[in-house]
Amino acid sequence: MDRGSNVPSAVMKLVPYLFAWIIFLSAFLLFLIQPLIAKYILPWFGGSQAVWTTSLLFFQVFLLIGYTYAHLLTRWLQLRWQVIVHVLILFSSLFVLPITPSAQARVALQN
Repeated sequence: MDRGSNVPSAVMKLVPYLFAWIIFLSAFLLFLIQPLIAKYILPWFGGSQAVWTTSLLFFQVFLLIGYTYAHLLTRWLQLRWQVIVHVLILFSSLFVLPITPSAQARVALQN
């Protein structure tokens, strides 16, 4: 944000708190969803440590992909296009809800 803009200084003082809240919320959601999915798939494969480790690896890799996405988005696109791309990705995520694995996924994974 440009400090010379018409944004009041009181609002500018709240920006770091907003960023901190968003980072906390995203980490909370990640570590809420990760055990939830692992809880569903652990019994499918016998509850071994390898299943839990694979789940951890999967979510950590996608966290790294998310960081790369955020870096590239802010580096290459203007703010307007950043918002457009991010909103499109957020709305496209609605098509994969609910996040619980189905019985069809279980059959596909075990074959």
